[in-house]
Amino acid sequence: MEPLPVVWFIAIAVLWIGYLLLEGFDLGVGMHMIFSTREERGRRVMLNTIGPVWDGNEVWLITAGAAMFAAFPAWYASLFSTLYVPLTITLVGLIIRAVGIEYRGKLHTEHWRTAWTWMIGLGSVIAAFCIGAALALTTLGLPIDANGDRVGGPFVWLTPSAVLGGLAVVGFALVHGATFLGLKADGPVRERAARFAVRWAPLCLAPAAVWAILVQVVHGAGPVPWVLVALAAAAAVLGWLAARRRREGYAFMGYAGFGLFGAGAIFAGLFPLVLPSTVDAAFDLTVWNAANGPYTLGVMTVVAGISLPVILLYQAWSYWIFRRRVTPGMIPDAHIVLPAVLRAR
Repeated sequence: MEPLPVVWFIAIAVLWIGYLLLEGFDLGVGMHMIFSTREERGRRVMLNTIGPVWDGNEVWLITAGAAMFAAFPAWYASLFSTLYVPLTITLVGLIIRAVGIEYRGKLHTEHWRTAWTWMIGLGSVIAAFCIGAALALTTLGLPIDANGDRVGGPFVWLTPSAVLGGLAVVGFALVHGATFLGLKADGPVRERAARFAVRWAPLCLAPAAVWAILVQVVHGAGPVPWVLVALAAAAAVLGWLAARRRREGYAFMGYAGFGLFGAGAIFAGLFPLVLPSTVDAAFDLTVWNAANGPYTLGVMTVVAGISLPVILLYQAWSYWIFRRRVTPGMIPDAHIVLPAVLRAR
């Protein structure tokens, strides 16, 4: 049994979990900008909490997709071709969210700010839902044939499993984003986020818990994935108790632990499959039949072993530099910069 396919399955799982944990609070903050407050200063506080890190967090998504392409080309080809529609919608959501973040402060009018606020929020919801749907389908199954091709129309992916995964990531992002705001913001934003993390967390995290348990039941998982499920449940309870006591740091770690152990349980319960077929179990893609050759995986391992620690150190350094809270007093009043022609007059 070749060890490198297993190593790269674990690496890809780590990349997806890292994306869900880091980009998860970014997407959650974007959603909270829609409904948590209508005050402009509060929304600017929210946006400034993720301002230095949101684009760096998206790199985890690109790296996860690239690793799948290089290490498991059959998995990548079947998944991305079958889910062409939701992944395209994901891309649209990420684009309008990124444009909204960059353009929201370019013009000082109520209509302009409101429009881009909604673009940030809706883009975050769309991206979170579609990514959750894609991950749920790769763990619970897609209609693929012996060649890995889709069986059915372009919307055959829209199943209860996809909806469950979409709701799971949206719900987790909302709670994770609320605890991040409680940790990084101050003033009214912090107070509202703290209330949300207590009041709505059980409902928001329920779809993710159902997804994790369903994967274990469907694939007949062994004891290790079930232990991870139990750890996820314990982390969620500890996070909720810490949120009730207004211990923002512990609340953030508790809910992040739920995401870490829950996603770990899903990938562990899936192994050695990478993409189950709902048409026939004989068409399942596994770590062994979907992997690239040993030479390619060996080269990838060397490159990743050199570059990955550098990337992780740099990202950790950026979080350390921007570790302080964002308070309303740090947000200057909006101002209009007049063109040079008007200033000359």
